[in-house]
Amino acid sequence: MWDRPVDLDEHSIQDALTEWGIHTAALAHVPLGFGDHHWSTTDTSGRRWFLTLADLEHKPFLGADPDTVLRSLGLAMDTAARLHDEGGLGFVVAPLRSVRGATARRVGDRYALSVFPYTRGTPGHFGQTLEPEQRARVLDALARLHGRTPPDTARAVPPDLAGADRLAELAAAPEKIGDQGPFAELTAELLTEHGAVLLGRLEEFGRRAAEVDGSRLVTTHGEPHPGNLLWREAGPLFVDWDTVGLAVPERDLWLVGDDPEDLARYTEAAGHTPDPALLALYRLRWDLQDVVEFVDWFAAPHRRGADTEQAWRDLGAILAGLGR
Repeated sequence: MWDRPVDLDEHSIQDALTEWGIHTAALAHVPLGFGDHHWSTTDTSGRRWFLTLADLEHKPFLGADPDTVLRSLGLAMDTAARLHDEGGLGFVVAPLRSVRGATARRVGDRYALSVFPYTRGTPGHFGQTLEPEQRARVLDALARLHGRTPPDTARAVPPDLAGADRLAELAAAPEKIGDQGPFAELTAELLTEHGAVLLGRLEEFGRRAAEVDGSRLVTTHGEPHPGNLLWREAGPLFVDWDTVGLAVPERDLWLVGDDPEDLARYTEAAGHTPDPALLALYRLRWDLQDVVEFVDWFAAPHRRGADTEQAWRDLGAILAGLGR
């Protein structure tokens, strides 16, 4: 996120870091990405670390309440750590364990901290078009990930859409958005304009998701788009593992591309031929999940800032795209 959380005292982060044996000499907010908050810190010996602070109130894909989200987040971070430490997947940028063995630690009522080694590389960005050689290396890494025996901490993530019922309710009755911030009325207007199309796509998604054969589940990253890649000479590193879980391979593959040559490379490496219908299903799910999260955001108390302005632009673009 670009905006700092206004309800967080940064001293609470410094206090939490002592559970990793880190005594902070400097702490700097890093405006980066969309979803989590980030800092970098330098300890008293000069060593650097990268910190992720998850907002437990805004991760519907991990649960409906902060306590459930924290448990699910802990399982996801534990899974990433085990894929790296026990599964031998060096491209997994995994969280470090605290002295108590935790990979996620609550900070206040709303947030959870995970600590990562400070890793140098060239970051990608969301929406970036990868070169053919880059796509090949990402697919090779995904084939390795999908081929590993899943850790027992990996939870199943069926293609259900968390919050779909609430979104359908608001699409049918946009006035229920209320007026708790600068984008509430604007969101209601968008839902009035696009509500019929949105309801149709929600119905389509629900029908198609119910037909998915879940007999072949693998460990998936969940969001292996360029913004979650860090490039080094040896290849890509994958960051942001809160979405990790057991699903069909297409959950990852649609984000890399649908070029037949690329997918043939994956088939040769993994022994699985991607299903075009599932690639399209997960592409639709991505858009609908964004709509769920943005509408929920604007139906709750919120402020104007860089993050909400970006979310508002994205919401309008996605709703327009769903009708095409």
